[in-house]
Amino acid sequence: MGKLPRLLMGRYELDKLLGKGSFAKVYHARNVDTREEVAIKIMDKDHLSKLGAVQVQQQIMREIDIMRRVRHPHVVRIHEVMATRKSIFVVMEFVGGGTINARLVHRAGRGISEASARRVFQQLVSALDYCHSLGVYHRDIKPENILIDATGNIKVADFGLSVVLAGGMAQREALLHTVCGTPMFIAPEVFLRCGYDGAKADVWACGVVLFALVAGRYPFNHKDTSLYHMIRRCDYHCPPWFSTGLVALVHRILCPDPALRITIPQMKENLWFKKNFKEIPRSLSEPELCDSDFDSDDESTTSSVSSSTSTGDLASLMACPMHTSVSAPSLTTLQNTGSAAVQAQPLMRRHKSLNAFDIIASSPSLNLSGLFEEPSEHMRFVSAAPVPKIISKLEEIAAHVSFTARTKEYQVRIEETRNGNQGVLLISAKIFELTPEIVMVKVCKKAGDTAQYWQFCNNELKPGLRGLVDGLPEDNA
Repeated sequence: MGKLPRLLMGRYELDKLLGKGSFAKVYHARNVDTREEVAIKIMDKDHLSKLGAVQVQQQIMREIDIMRRVRHPHVVRIHEVMATRKSIFVVMEFVGGGTINARLVHRAGRGISEASARRVFQQLVSALDYCHSLGVYHRDIKPENILIDATGNIKVADFGLSVVLAGGMAQREALLHTVCGTPMFIAPEVFLRCGYDGAKADVWACGVVLFALVAGRYPFNHKDTSLYHMIRRCDYHCPPWFSTGLVALVHRILCPDPALRITIPQMKENLWFKKNFKEIPRSLSEPELCDSDFDSDDESTTSSVSSSTSTGDLASLMACPMHTSVSAPSLTTLQNTGSAAVQAQPLMRRHKSLNAFDIIASSPSLNLSGLFEEPSEHMRFVSAAPVPKIISKLEEIAAHVSFTARTKEYQVRIEETRNGNQGVLLISAKIFELTPEIVMVKVCKKAGDTAQYWQFCNNELKPGLRGLVDGLPEDNA
């Protein structure tokens, strides 16, 4: 990575290096307009290309995707993503108090009080409970990935090894098979390679962290092959200063049988845990995606059950000449300039959250749509027309070819019927608010033949919407 400018992208003043890994460096910076402190993860495109590993690309895209979903007071927040010809920049919330690990090292094996450990542990469990509700499993919980802010509260970081199981409950209960994480925090069932529950594996890691907070040392700390056997046998001993309640809770968390291990809902009923516990109101968690936002017509979020998740190609991000953030531009502007918004906040009650990354996906210079859907079967356009007028026009277009149009809030479901049988061709048109004056309409094929879908779009939908919307694609690309 070459020498970085003092003023990054004209808006962030770079400061000291906070840390570095195998393919990224993290700097402290400050927004020159708002004076807000941020942390910026910088990745060199040439270095990433030389690494050439699909797994590295997957890890980068998965971490960005997961961090944009999770909005919780105890999870590090992502602000925006930018890129130049040489580098990729991920701008995140700055957490200035260091890591839990640094605090433990500083105390040299003495641990902290149970009251202090309980507060940290409650916040950690609260964050993971929220993540699990979205189908996100961290899989690398450890003190190095738990940061402390200026007020003494914690923030969970580093979702690079996380996994997403979206969709129905059955899918979220699917077993994971990828062995990942830091050995002394890995649950025993993960080592067996027979499939494991991501939530229960995270609970185990939380138990190791809790033990370390109070004991000042880890329960399993051998660096040779005996570590695995210690974990399998649960060969650890609580120090004499652990209270009876804490000992009982640790034993229920560090239980080698995942079927008998305490769950987070059960933990919240534990007497030791719930002392002075304050549940985070759901409204403060600002969920990007939650089950109540979906109905049966919506496409599901891309899911993954192992590190081999299909995340799409990083080539478009690697190749993009320039991407910076602006506030809610029209998609025609995005397509013409190659810039994309990453901070637009949708105000309309919607089916699926429209966020920065959906808008980025609309820009040819930074096309991340392969992460979520098949790009050949959808299109987006913008309009300054009132929403009722757009819906009315969509219904009119459907009626013109004797298709059925069903409207629910801001979604129009257009369905072909033949001989009384439904389901030949199904198209979804969903409307999202970019600004109070501008909306985005996303059209995609839900079922049926792709050629027939594009025939409808080219012969009926596009001509019918001309003059009402802006940014209609001229071809099928």
